[in-house]
Amino acid sequence: MGLLERLRKEWFILGIVLVIAVARLEPGVGVKGGPLKPEITITYIAVSAIFFNSGLSLKTEELTSALMHVKLHLFVQIFTLVFFPTAIWVFLQLLSITPINEWLLKGLQTVGCMPPPVSSAVILTKAVGGNEAAAIFNSAFGSFLIVRRYIKDWLERKKPPFGAISSCVLLMIIYTTFCDTFANPNIDLDKFSLIIIVFIIFSIQMSFMFLTFLFSTRNNSTFTPADTVAIVFCSTHKSLTLGIPMLKIVFAGYEYLSLISVPLLIYHPAQILLGSLLVPTIKSWMVSRQKALKLTRQPKAPVKV
Repeated sequence: MGLLERLRKEWFILGIVLVIAVARLEPGVGVKGGPLKPEITITYIAVSAIFFNSGLSLKTEELTSALMHVKLHLFVQIFTLVFFPTAIWVFLQLLSITPINEWLLKGLQTVGCMPPPVSSAVILTKAVGGNEAAAIFNSAFGSFLIVRRYIKDWLERKKPPFGAISSCVLLMIIYTTFCDTFANPNIDLDKFSLIIIVFIIFSIQMSFMFLTFLFSTRNNSTFTPADTVAIVFCSTHKSLTLGIPMLKIVFAGYEYLSLISVPLLIYHPAQILLGSLLVPTIKSWMVSRQKALKLTRQPKAPVKV
């Protein structure tokens, strides 16, 4: 893959870096009361647009094929919405005695409470060849956004660029959030805390992916290899598209909102990077596992006397 093609593919991550840099250079444009009027355009219009657009982008017609995988869905939802935030909370009790920035730690806790993303978990599951329908179901269930069915035919004809729309709106939200940060002289982020948070995030993702893999492949498990792929990605990925608007609503008025959002901004590219690197390995495992299971289920030929 050429450099230009790679940059085009990862334009959103580059966009995050760019809008943060622009906010650093000229924070007055996006602060509250500034020319962009983020207290109106972001708080009401942009956040609403994100949720509405996410709901429309879900191919809910594909969910019916996944409804019967009750055990898989329970596993993913319990891990994502119960075990994940609880484990992070326990871990943060230990980190609270360290000199790591407390607002970054609060942000890490919010990451644990986020639903799985609709895009990356499904894309990576599909890339491996896993249970895509189950990935879509759990992403949709975790987001509670199902409105597509009413205008499905029109959407199929027009095929609006949902991903690009959400990403652009999200960049606006990130930009105004960091404008408030850089305009506030009382906020300071030390490099030590940032480096430690990056290390923690990568460690959490790798540990939880390994943990879900172990649980879903144990001897008494009824999950297929394709199910395991969906479980690994859906259980450990967190939604940036829905997460940032959620933080904007929950922590409205907090001067440290941008610091709280930093762990989620790190988690997003980290999950894509790790997932992309693991796709060949997981795909190889899944194919070999499926072949092995197929051989064990084949009836043995009768022995000739």
